[in-house]
Amino acid sequence: MPHLSVTINGRSYSVACEEGQREHLGRLADHLKDKVEGLAESLGQIGDARLMLMAGLLISDELSDACEELEVARGAEDKVATQNVQDQADRMTGKLEKLAQRAEAIAARLEAP
Repeated sequence: MPHLSVTINGRSYSVACEEGQREHLGRLADHLKDKVEGLAESLGQIGDARLMLMAGLLISDELSDACEELEVARGAEDKVATQNVQDQADRMTGKLEKLAQRAEAIAARLEAP
């Protein structure tokens, strides 16, 4: 199983990952490292556990915001899809009404003496 060495706030961690996930895990670790370093710069060295907790909360907040944005986007997409289906149904109804009128006209001509 591949391992990745991650250094955050001056401490090295060895993290195991699945095959093919090393680069992805590295990007995630870099994001966490950036958050921890930003917090350490603004708050000082308040302890690894607190810095990691605060960084985790910040990242969770980012994820929450992204999920809400995705939900809104999906809702808008659903509304567009629903409107498209309604538009198609309206067009089909109009065509069916015209066909019914033509059929009635043909039937009237056939019944005429």
